[in-house]
Amino acid sequence: MLVLGVAFLSARPMWQSLPEGTGLVRLSLTHSGVRNCRARTAQELADLPANMRDREVCERRRAPIRIEMDIDGQQVFATEAAPSGLAGSGPSRIYQRIELPTGPYHVTLRLADDPSVAGFAYEAGFDINLQAAQSIAIDFDAASDGFYLH
Repeated sequence: MLVLGVAFLSARPMWQSLPEGTGLVRLSLTHSGVRNCRARTAQELADLPANMRDREVCERRRAPIRIEMDIDGQQVFATEAAPSGLAGSGPSRIYQRIELPTGPYHVTLRLADDPSVAGFAYEAGFDINLQAAQSIAIDFDAASDGFYLH
C-alpha cells in the first residue's frame, strides 16, 4: 500500500514551472563597476615614502552598474545595481526572469560600468527562437568582451 501511495504521489499532482506555451529568458550576471581614481600631485608623491608612491589613488568603493534589456525594441528591464559588500567594494549582481510566449525574438542588452563615460561600454544583440518550457540564460563576461547565451 505504501509503495502504491508513493508511486501515485510521484506522478501527481502535475506541476509545471512555466505556463503552457511559454519559455523563460533569464538575465543573470555578476560584474564589478570601475573604481573612482585620481592622479596624485607631485607634492603628495614627494610626501610619501618611496615604497608607497603609487601615481594613482583609488577609492575602495566601486561604481554601480547600469543595465538595460530590450526585447523586440521594447524595454523590458532597466536597473542600476549597487556594488555588494559593506564597503561597496564587491561586484554588482543582477538576476531577472522574463516569461515570454514561444516564438522568435530579438534581445538587445546594454551595460555601463563607468559613470564618468557617457553611454554604454558593452552592447549586444541576439536573435532567439524560444520554445515551450525552454530556459535561455544570458550572462556577461568582460574578459570575453560582453554578453553571451547559454
